Amino acid sequence: MFHVNENYQKLPGSYLFSTIAKKVNAYQEANPDKNIIRLGIGDVTQPLAPAIIEAMHKAVDEMGHAETFHGYAPDLGYEFLRKAIAENDYAARGCEVAADEIFVSDGAKSDSGNIQEIFGQDNKIAVCDPVYPVYVDSNVMAGRTGTYDKETGTWSDVIYMPCTAENHFVPEFPKKTPDMIYLCLPNNPTGTTLTKDQLQEWVDYANKVGAVIIYDAAYEAYISEDNVAHSIYECKGARTCAIELHSFSKNAGFTGVRLGYTVVPKDLKCGEVSLHDMWARRHGTKFNGAPYIVQRAGEAVYSEEGKAQLKEQVAYYMKNAKTIKEGLKDAGYTVFGGVNAPYIWLKTPDQMTSWEFFDYLLENANVVGTPGSGFGPSGEGYFRLTAFGNYENTVKALERIKAL
Repeated sequence: MFHVNENYQKLPGSYLFSTIAKKVNAYQEANPDKNIIRLGIGDVTQPLAPAIIEAMHKAVDEMGHAETFHGYAPDLGYEFLRKAIAENDYAARGCEVAADEIFVSDGAKSDSGNIQEIFGQDNKIAVCDPVYPVYVDSNVMAGRTGTYDKETGTWSDVIYMPCTAENHFVPEFPKKTPDMIYLCLPNNPTGTTLTKDQLQEWVDYANKVGAVIIYDAAYEAYISEDNVAHSIYECKGARTCAIELHSFSKNAGFTGVRLGYTVVPKDLKCGEVSLHDMWARRHGTKFNGAPYIVQRAGEAVYSEEGKAQLKEQVAYYMKNAKTIKEGLKDAGYTVFGGVNAPYIWLKTPDQMTSWEFFDYLLENANVVGTPGSGFGPSGEGYFRLTAFGNYENTVKALERIKAL
């Protein structure tokens, strides 16, 4: 008789956003006349920029001719895209990242869920709390998290770094020494971030204790303050301790197109073993490359037209963030985020739990958000709203919330 991977059976309940979808769908079926505004999942609503559409059409036409047809993509991704990434995301910011250190994939979520494969099972992971659930769940699947405590919502072998209003949502160095440190900056779900000096301290710490930082930069396009790094490689010494994940979903609206990349520097080693070479082998074995058409679309993100058009889209979503933040403040809520990220993190009112406020908002305002407790123990009593909706619905949602 075959056996299943018992680590999967350790996962408590269902995935956060699947639970939300089920609850919302059940409410909509019972109340078909209600107009629900969804500010929960971080899915974009603006259409792909014209420069990107044009590039995709051109690539589709190429695929229709034998002399310009493309089959399997190179393991690392097409050179035209990796060069554009290296020049625009790194060289332009003074970072030392070569094109052959960039691995193109179908999205940052896939890479954040898979990168842990190249690390030993006995490695201790440290995560910010609250945390993007994929980081923890993927390590549960790998058998690296120990046992689950239902009362506290924590795993015995996971090092939690509380990020709360009391410490300004800035993680503090853990008492136990981790081997892998997950940092998402700007942060999902709190919408807060670290200064360059604070990030440099984490790089210095990782190099000192021999840890590797898994750095999720999915929201770097939304950074507006000069003292916040767009890449961890802006910090001295990061090449020997950090892997960086990037997404085209939030900065270019590729949630329905799927494209991302991961940087693994050649300087990052465990003894004499190159993590760059290990990830290259894993990438080549388990991934057959992002489609040519999509990679051409990614290249257009870095064109002058693409940059200008996407700057407008980012501004559109950040206008939503400002509307949400100011509207909630006017209504008496305590709010955070919304400056360098498209997420608003608010304190639930009247001592409500995160899920109680979810139900209250859904039933009384027909607005969907994300319960903070779904991101970890320190998320209890908080709630996340996304700025990725359209502006008209965002305004309506705030009007409904204010009327409660």
